[in-house]
Amino acid sequence: MSSARAGIETLVLSTDAAHSLGDAFGVDLRGGGGPVAIEEHLHALQVSGRAHFAGSWTVVHAYLVQTLSALGVDPLVAEEMTSLPGAEEIAALLELRTQAESGRWDLVVVDCAPTAETLRMLALPENLAWHLGRMIPGTVGLRRAARPAAAAALGIPLPGVEILEVIRDWYADMLAVRAILGSGRASVRLVTTPESVVIAESRRTWTSLSLYGYAVDAIYVNKILPYVGAGETGAAAAWLASWNDAQERGFGEVVSSFAGIAVVRAPYLAREPVGPDALAALGSSWVDESGIGLDILDAVDAAAMRVDRTADGYTLALRLPLTSAREVGLQRREDDLILTVGDHRRIVTLPAVLTRCTVSGASVRSGSLTVGFVPDPAQWPR
Repeated sequence: MSSARAGIETLVLSTDAAHSLGDAFGVDLRGGGGPVAIEEHLHALQVSGRAHFAGSWTVVHAYLVQTLSALGVDPLVAEEMTSLPGAEEIAALLELRTQAESGRWDLVVVDCAPTAETLRMLALPENLAWHLGRMIPGTVGLRRAARPAAAAALGIPLPGVEILEVIRDWYADMLAVRAILGSGRASVRLVTTPESVVIAESRRTWTSLSLYGYAVDAIYVNKILPYVGAGETGAAAAWLASWNDAQERGFGEVVSSFAGIAVVRAPYLAREPVGPDALAALGSSWVDESGIGLDILDAVDAAAMRVDRTADGYTLALRLPLTSAREVGLQRREDDLILTVGDHRRIVTLPAVLTRCTVSGASVRSGSLTVGFVPDPAQWPR
């Protein structure tokens, strides 16, 4: 609200399937007709459905059903097996790209779904682009004259030119979305509460976001209860005082855990904030106690990987906070580096200079993963 009321053209876009953004603004966003005006300089959009790629998916879907049928799969089973996974996430990402590149907005705020769904969505552009990128060369390499023979040998129909065009388009879309989300003009802001279980989840979320190369520049500690008044007594005052102590300990844990990131205190209001004025009042009650400060349009320090030259070869570094070496998995597979932290995995296509090197070691120190590379004598000119 503060950005819009400062004259900044702002779009709030929600990817949450719960469709609660309209409820928060007190408007109906279910029409699907594009951004809805909330007030001057402020619009809202609820993303849903598969409108962005319904036509292209129809082409691919028909090919997949045909392929499964050629393998003897029952047509009804084939139809069920070829439902598009991640459809809602892909639609949200494509809508985000459309709005970000439209030139209409100075600021796009994305209201995300709960943690697990959001992490899956943010991992999707790079993962899907990686898979699509490997589909294109192998399929394009089949000469048109050889396609009938290849199809006969495999026993399945090979994809036609229209399928290849769809795959190329999807590949370009995912690369563009990843470039937007990973740029220095994009950041993630986490919302937590000052309870130990929720803080632990937020710590893991920061690590996972960093693994995927996303920058976190603020964390909001929500629902801070008012302090018990001086001289207040009784059971209610004792209950509130107990929560005050627990929340202060939790807030301190957030500050120490998220060092270097703005930490904002957000109070528990007397009533639910519904509507633009109530949301503006909520925003004005936030207190940044970290001393770092927030500016909605400042560039952030993007969490992309960095490659540096060393005396022995090269190092590849990735910010990876709140984790240790024993929690990180690393595997080299041809031109890819596979990184895992907990249940999350990222496949990184190595820069050309590193594909001709071998991994010499890896370490996790001071919130950063560093992988060493030395030139492979067999692949470097003498």
